[in-house]
Amino acid sequence: MEMKKGKGSDFRKAVTALLTGTAVLILTACGNSDGFNLAESDEADVRVVTLYSPMEKTNPDAENVARSACDKTIVMAEEKLGVSVGYVTYTAENYQDRTYDDVALDRARNNMDDIYLLNPDVIKTLGEEGLLMDLSGLACAENLRDVVKTANTIDGKLVAIPQEVVAYGLFINKDLFDRCQLELPETPEDFLECCRVFKENGIETPVGANRWWLETFVLALGYADLYNGGNTEAEIAALNSGERKYSDYMRPGFEFLQEMIDCGYIDAEKALVSEAIEGEGADFLAGKTPIVMAYWGAANTNTAYGDPDFNMLVIGFPSSRGQMPVMPMTGFGVGVSAEHAGDAMDVMDVILSDEALQVYAETNKVISPSKNVEVECIPALKPLNDRIQENVYVLGANANMNLEQWGNTCLIVRSLLNGATVDECMAEFDRLQEETLAK
Repeated sequence: MEMKKGKGSDFRKAVTALLTGTAVLILTACGNSDGFNLAESDEADVRVVTLYSPMEKTNPDAENVARSACDKTIVMAEEKLGVSVGYVTYTAENYQDRTYDDVALDRARNNMDDIYLLNPDVIKTLGEEGLLMDLSGLACAENLRDVVKTANTIDGKLVAIPQEVVAYGLFINKDLFDRCQLELPETPEDFLECCRVFKENGIETPVGANRWWLETFVLALGYADLYNGGNTEAEIAALNSGERKYSDYMRPGFEFLQEMIDCGYIDAEKALVSEAIEGEGADFLAGKTPIVMAYWGAANTNTAYGDPDFNMLVIGFPSSRGQMPVMPMTGFGVGVSAEHAGDAMDVMDVILSDEALQVYAETNKVISPSKNVEVECIPALKPLNDRIQENVYVLGANANMNLEQWGNTCLIVRSLLNGATVDECMAEFDRLQEETLAK
């Protein structure tokens, strides 16, 4: 699950997505900032492990499946270890103009909790600061997919593990594609042609966008070859040394977005102020918008896109290598100086065990971080899942890259939506790269 970023009122209705799953749970970020325990105990000597996360619901009357899935694994740890896990939850209203990530950084740097559910950019920051424990010695780490280890290993240490591998894709109204006699797009050129035909057939805005997830297009176009061309390590080394520029990879995606904006395929003004799903979801579900972007779990969730009145398919983003899933990586980390470090590590080993991940995956119908856990996906997700099973994807976050990808790309895309030129956006990537090289 990815916990979305924002400032002040911008984040008041935030939906946790990578990321989230996105971090790897798909949870929401409105709730009660007071800690509470899933398992109450009258024993004075009960051992408590604190977990900071966005565990509450945007809509208090809606069932939060991801929250339920996580709760099940927490209960498994409580019962097995005899501990109580206390949630400390983020509430935008309480923190005013401090984002979930701002608060996570502050709490981790001040050793306020034991376990933290973190976005990819925060994982990278805290990992580089040496504030997260090395989890590679946990028994559960032996079963992780390589993609998880690659994304969350910093300076040789595995600093975070998710309960779900988040995959982003394009959610397609297949009925509208069929009505316009369109094939599903594979390349950027295919995609633009589909948008042109939709416009000609009276669809005002073919692509429903929000201010968080347009970076998925950029990452798919920019890194399709890097991650699937057989030369990944060398290309990343060249980026980290300054031999290659991140802006050279990013430019095609930004030019693609600019063309969509110029042609009216995306409403940039609306996207700039729209929350994920809340901004574009209604039109997609009403059959007015044929294409939106979202994370895997949104296809399973009735509060998102899990119950459409049309034939829905989830495919990868257009790229030079065809439909391309984008996979950011989030996860749970343990503070290096956590007060209850031993118990926290034990909790991690339980909630991330194959047994617990099987429960989590079956509840959420998601991709497990364990290579031993497989759950049959719903038919709508099969096109996206097929590509992932072929090991065709782009990482939206990679701790081996010195320049953090997911958060920085998101912010620079928002500059484009706000009127910045492609060249200005590329200059910002160059500036950030120079900063990382100077460290």
